Amino acid sequence: MTSGPVPTYDDVLAAERRIRPYVHRTPVLTSEYFDTLSGARLFFKCENLQKTGAFKARGAVNAVFSLPEAQAAKGVATHSSGNHGQALCYAARRRGIPATVVMPHTAPAAKKAAVRAYGGTIVECAPSMDAREETLNRELARTGADLVHPYADARVIAGQGTCAKELIEDCGPLDALIAPIGGGGLISGTCLTIAAIAPGVSVYGAEPARADDALRSLKAGHIITENAPETIADGLKASLKDLTWHFISRHVTDIFTATEEEIVEAMLLVWERMKLVIEPSSAVTVAAVLKNRAAFSGVRVGVILSGGNVDLDRLPWQ
Repeated sequence: MTSGPVPTYDDVLAAERRIRPYVHRTPVLTSEYFDTLSGARLFFKCENLQKTGAFKARGAVNAVFSLPEAQAAKGVATHSSGNHGQALCYAARRRGIPATVVMPHTAPAAKKAAVRAYGGTIVECAPSMDAREETLNRELARTGADLVHPYADARVIAGQGTCAKELIEDCGPLDALIAPIGGGGLISGTCLTIAAIAPGVSVYGAEPARADDALRSLKAGHIITENAPETIADGLKASLKDLTWHFISRHVTDIFTATEEEIVEAMLLVWERMKLVIEPSSAVTVAAVLKNRAAFSGVRVGVILSGGNVDLDRLPWQ
């Protein structure tokens, strides 16, 4: 279930122009507290302050506004645990077309509410990747909508690549950059951009220890899939696809994991010390940096805070 050829940096530049009216150029923040704690100089790219509360708006807007008029009129569809789904619905509403999102019935209520608030139609399914894809295929056949895959889509990856471009432009030279990995769309766009404009920067991934299929894939040299992992980082449960593996296998230096407890602790620290609302899928990058001080000590590190969509009635430390 991929869409389009392997994107290039020219596609990132085109995406940047296309999405500019519809997304934020999010700020890059620093923290003396986290610098001291990590031993590094950290630059936090705050995609939790992005439209729809996550980086996903970049890829979704690029995909939706890339569509020819005739195809756009049939609408768009995807599967998502929440962030990509609400981003796609936001983009579809801005273009005036329908959007359908297949969501596991276990998805956070706040994310379901956001999809509906943006005008999307939710079709629920069992909480497994097989169930997501089977249900989505039925919806695509029924509606004729355009598939905008959450990550294995050249248009989506190109849009996500604009995040790293802004980060480099705003904070200057980096030694390393770390991004979360679920299905791999964000880190693929990151790899694409970094290889083009800052090839000396090492790109690292971060993922939950309970959903470490990307790390195992990198070690094995081929994709290892995980059908239904259980982790608090609900945005990082997806498995890699060929299109994202293309970038990860070629450009990612290493992948670090964090336990559930480490993710929650990092999330709470960011809330307390930086006054930023981030979700567990964002906190995994912070947890990975703090856990692997030796890898980052003394260097300039870009840290992508990927999103901030949290169910405030079910905070993990309550």
